[in-house]
Amino acid sequence: MNFLNTFRGRLLVILAFLLIATLGVQFYLNLVTQAENSDLSEAQTRALVAGITIGSNGITSSEYMDELIKRDDRTFFDEAVAARIKDVIIIDNNWSINDSLNPEYAPRTDDSGVAVYKKLSELTNLPPLMEGKRLGNDLANFPNHKTDNNKSLNDEAHAVPIETSKGRWYVMVLLKNDKSRAAWRAAQPLVYTLGVLLVSSLITFWLVWRFSRPITDLSDAARRVADGDLSVRVPNGSRHNELGRLTQNFNEMTAELAKKRDLEAQLQQAEKSAVVGRLGSAIAHEIRNPLNYINLTLDHLRSKYAPEDDEKRAKFEKLTSQLKDEVARINSQISDFLNYSRPATANLRSVDARQIVEDSLRIVEAQAAENDIKISVVEHENVPQIMGDPEFLRSVFNNLFINAVQSMGSSGGQLSVKISPDHEFVRLEITDTGAGIPAENISKIFEPYFSTKDTGTGLGLAIVHKIIDIHNGTIEVDSTVGEGTRFTVKLPKATDD
Repeated sequence: MNFLNTFRGRLLVILAFLLIATLGVQFYLNLVTQAENSDLSEAQTRALVAGITIGSNGITSSEYMDELIKRDDRTFFDEAVAARIKDVIIIDNNWSINDSLNPEYAPRTDDSGVAVYKKLSELTNLPPLMEGKRLGNDLANFPNHKTDNNKSLNDEAHAVPIETSKGRWYVMVLLKNDKSRAAWRAAQPLVYTLGVLLVSSLITFWLVWRFSRPITDLSDAARRVADGDLSVRVPNGSRHNELGRLTQNFNEMTAELAKKRDLEAQLQQAEKSAVVGRLGSAIAHEIRNPLNYINLTLDHLRSKYAPEDDEKRAKFEKLTSQLKDEVARINSQISDFLNYSRPATANLRSVDARQIVEDSLRIVEAQAAENDIKISVVEHENVPQIMGDPEFLRSVFNNLFINAVQSMGSSGGQLSVKISPDHEFVRLEITDTGAGIPAENISKIFEPYFSTKDTGTGLGLAIVHKIIDIHNGTIEVDSTVGEGTRFTVKLPKATDD
């Protein structure tokens, strides 16, 4: 039974069944053809015997044959026989036509009442004489003894000698023989054989296609894997043979390769982050020391060495303020870099989502009012608290709100926040009417160091994504260029513990 579950076993069984079925059908068709030929031969024999019998009776009887066949006791001369007999001719010892079923050949009476007989030699349209050699020297008297004559005729003639008191007479029976039907009977076995072969070939082609299709699928999948597509899977279906196991092993292999590639990518990213983190921490320390010195020095200069002249003092204050802003900007970028590169441990506890949102909105309220940007917060009823670290979450919404206000610029717009429950999560939607994000950049905005701003570090949204992952939440973005952007953040709701 295990052998029958294999590809080779099933193929051999199917081929054996196909061979047996082909031979069986061919044997049945041969039996049918043989039966038809037997029936035809029997009908031919019956017609020939009936013709000879009626001819013999015509010789010994004073009645003509056309009268004899009408008698009730002539049951052997039925309709089937009459349909196959074209004519019966009685030939006397002088080679004259003594009687015939054909009125054209039958004797006629002249004006003086004397019977006039036609000579056999006068009959030129007789069908070929079959087996004429057995007639011996008398064969030459039959005008149709040459088989080459009248080949176009479908009929055939049979002559039987009968010894009488007046000498040797002959009864010649003309049988109808449809050559077209005979040709069909001869070709019928060939046609049946071709039909069986055609059906067998079609079944074989179907079997080859069915059994080779999994191999083709595996070949195509292997080519796609070679091109780097490890997501390809070969349909397995319900196969339990070698091909089924091969397909299953192939799918398992590609799945493992995909996992290995993802793990390698994560490992490379982790190694890169670790190296960058260590290097960044050292560089940040070395940069922040002179920055702090510069910042303190600027404060000292502003308090001790400010010019007395009002115009010069104003210019002095402006320049030192610009220097302090640049120092603060550099310091902020260093903080972002360190926040992304360092391992983060969140202190999760139950917090109010709206409170976090309103705390973050205070950072952009002044700039929004200056740029005529309207801010709205909508909170649905029964919104549960969320599990989160307030400081980390403020960093998330600070980045999202600052990006939203900057995308709208000074042309005004609408910044809306919608807070609603979503099963085991709390959904926060931040929507702006800014410039939008091009479709080709959507998949890149959470990557570190990717930024479309001239002065951006590309770490803001990367930090956002990292913090959301720490909170076991999700973040999605939908954007249309020229219409605006919507960030959807889902954070787990607080438990009852």
